[in-house]
Amino acid sequence: MDVAPTPLPDDLAQLEAAITAEIETAADEAALETVRVAALGKKGTVAERMKTLGKMSPDERRTMGPALNGLKARITDEIAARRETLVAEALTRQLASESVDVTLDPQAADIVAGRIHPISQVMDELVAIFADLGFSIAEGPDIETDDLNFTKLNFPEGHPARDMHDTFFLPERADGTRRLLRTHTSPVQIRTMLQQKPPIRIIAPGRTYRCDSDQTHTPMFHQVEGLVIDETAHIGHLKWVLTEFCKAFFEVEDAAMRFRPSYFPFTEPSYEVDIRCKRSADGIELGTGDDWLEILGSGMVHPNVLRNCGIDPDKYQGFAWGMGIDRIAMLKYGMPDLRAFFEADVRWLKHYGFQPLDRPSLGGGLSR
Repeated sequence: MDVAPTPLPDDLAQLEAAITAEIETAADEAALETVRVAALGKKGTVAERMKTLGKMSPDERRTMGPALNGLKARITDEIAARRETLVAEALTRQLASESVDVTLDPQAADIVAGRIHPISQVMDELVAIFADLGFSIAEGPDIETDDLNFTKLNFPEGHPARDMHDTFFLPERADGTRRLLRTHTSPVQIRTMLQQKPPIRIIAPGRTYRCDSDQTHTPMFHQVEGLVIDETAHIGHLKWVLTEFCKAFFEVEDAAMRFRPSYFPFTEPSYEVDIRCKRSADGIELGTGDDWLEILGSGMVHPNVLRNCGIDPDKYQGFAWGMGIDRIAMLKYGMPDLRAFFEADVRWLKHYGFQPLDRPSLGGGLSR
């Protein structure tokens, strides 16, 4: 036999009616939560009424106790029901706003529309090639000391060769020294030789800075340098490494190269390296023809450099080379002006850029 619910006093009936109306008009879950806290929270209207039970007589508690508990239970159920309704309505609105017309042509995803900058692509190509040849990657700071950028590389104080680099010097410090923006990535080689014992086999790609700007020069550009130090390294090894690199990078079967005597303070003997090419109105084709194009500088590491880094030149020897990443990117991909690399023109990047997911590899192809 069902027991009839305890009738509510008029004031509780009015309170329930007011709370029920607020529940029914709550527009969203946040508004509903506000109603719940106002009614059932620690300082809510129903909770405050519950606190008065302790001050009532036993007879009053027998009446008001069930009435207040029933009121609290009904309000809790009404809030739960309203919340379910609001969740369902929000889901319906979301589905309506996110509906997809499957008859429309698919939109290009951002990752398909985006492009990898040619410099980033060429750096990845360099890493793929030299990693296959057993080289590791070394990095260093863009701001360097005069000692690491010049002195330890066999540039004596006041030597004319320092003028060849058009250096960006930073303001003089309190001790009278001045730091500078590195003019080449050779300081990375010095840092490596100071920290690591031979054998050493690294490449050092990165940004470099010189006061120069025209069609083939920019104040900030990118270089990659290589260094090998061991007890048996010689010019034959240098020629083989550079030849294999050029064949892989320019994707040609034959990379005939010419080594011309030159001068660099940090190598002796030193060589400028040319690659065979064919020039025409359509551009430059590498690996064929009867012309030559200079692409890099190289040589055997000067004994003074080894000595400056604490390496015994009577026991160890090695070779090094350096080339401009921007330059070889221009040669490989037919880009006429170096300055366009740094103008942030989206049209240029869309034309010369690379698909993000086409990672260069010797197996799959460097410039797919």
